[in-house]
Amino acid sequence: MKGLIPSLLALLVLSASAQAAEDTQLVRQIAHGEYLARAGDCAACHTAPGGMAFAGGLKMTTPVGAIYSSNITPDKTTGIGAYTQQEFADALRKGITRDGTRLYPAMPYPSFAKINDEDIRDLYLYFTQRVTPVAQQNRASDIPWPLNMRWPLAMWDGIFREDGVYQPDANQSAQWNRGAYLVQGLGHCGSCHTPRGIGFQEKALNQTDDAYLSGGTLEGWHAASLRGDAISGLGSWNAADLTRFLKTGHSDRFAAFGSMVNVVQDSTQHLSNEDLQAIAAYLKSLPAGDEQKTPTANQPLALYTTDPGGQAYLDNCAACHRSDGQGYRNTFPQLVHNPALLAEDPSSVISIILHGSRTPMTIDAPTGLTMPDFGWRLSDQQVAQIATFVRTSWGNNAAPVTADQVKEIRENSAAKPSQQ
Repeated sequence: MKGLIPSLLALLVLSASAQAAEDTQLVRQIAHGEYLARAGDCAACHTAPGGMAFAGGLKMTTPVGAIYSSNITPDKTTGIGAYTQQEFADALRKGITRDGTRLYPAMPYPSFAKINDEDIRDLYLYFTQRVTPVAQQNRASDIPWPLNMRWPLAMWDGIFREDGVYQPDANQSAQWNRGAYLVQGLGHCGSCHTPRGIGFQEKALNQTDDAYLSGGTLEGWHAASLRGDAISGLGSWNAADLTRFLKTGHSDRFAAFGSMVNVVQDSTQHLSNEDLQAIAAYLKSLPAGDEQKTPTANQPLALYTTDPGGQAYLDNCAACHRSDGQGYRNTFPQLVHNPALLAEDPSSVISIILHGSRTPMTIDAPTGLTMPDFGWRLSDQQVAQIATFVRTSWGNNAAPVTADQVKEIRENSAAKPSQQ
């Protein structure tokens, strides 16, 4: 009996130690899941303006009508609280909900298919055990019948979705593979930065196709190429520039704008330096596409010009961006050789003149600056003249912009929620 009591006590101590270790592991997994949710920028789509976190309801326009993001809080009736881990994985990787409903591919499940099992588990633990449940019914889409029928999505998936988690490339470094995993998977960078095909699918899902991350246009904004193109891509950026940009929303010469502001604020600024450096290493490995133009030397602009676009630029823009287009270092972005302005698609330069923008407010760069909107006081022709001027001055060499292009973006964006 005397020997039994110490043995029981020892068993109790071992059991308590094992439970403590299990609890510690669970805490780590949930914290890692929160980090992954930041990396995936889940809040951006699943939180409506003024709404509760992850409760859904954000309106997203598509070519056939508006859809609304779903509630992914752990509410058991209106959210994902009743989902098993496998059902959660199927929603992320396959776009299929617990009741078998197929999600529209505005949910980037073709990218999330690459998330590995461990990260799926930690995301599930975070969303089901840490996120606050919110009882909010999901809103039906505005897509009219018969286009709102979902069974054709099974055919879409069969054609465009690729099964299988990310497989490391043995010929590349661990850093490169980590960057590829984040960019192709959770980061779903291709959702904005890869052009879409006839089925509204991303034309490529990884670097084996030159279309991947070569630039894409959504809702009146053009997401620039992330490939090595010298003019319209990242050819003039180094890895340090990219890392700093993702952390702060700024480089020495450029600043985030449009929807990228929220990506930096809500997602990339919270990533570790190691992950940001891995993303930069991967992006810098992508070669240029078929861009034929090469940058030319910066050419000074006369302070007084008879060009109507140049005069409008001096009247409205030069105070911040300077008459030579160089901007102010770390403050107002330069326009000379700015890839956001020089893409073949001028949507972004038109939209930013019409609607303005702001720079991100981050931990490392807490002071956000705002560019005012000019659409209220400039005609379509005047906006086109300014856009043409900045795309063709100081050595910039991009196609001119027409008033009809401005009119189309102005009209299509009039009833949409702000992209800022």
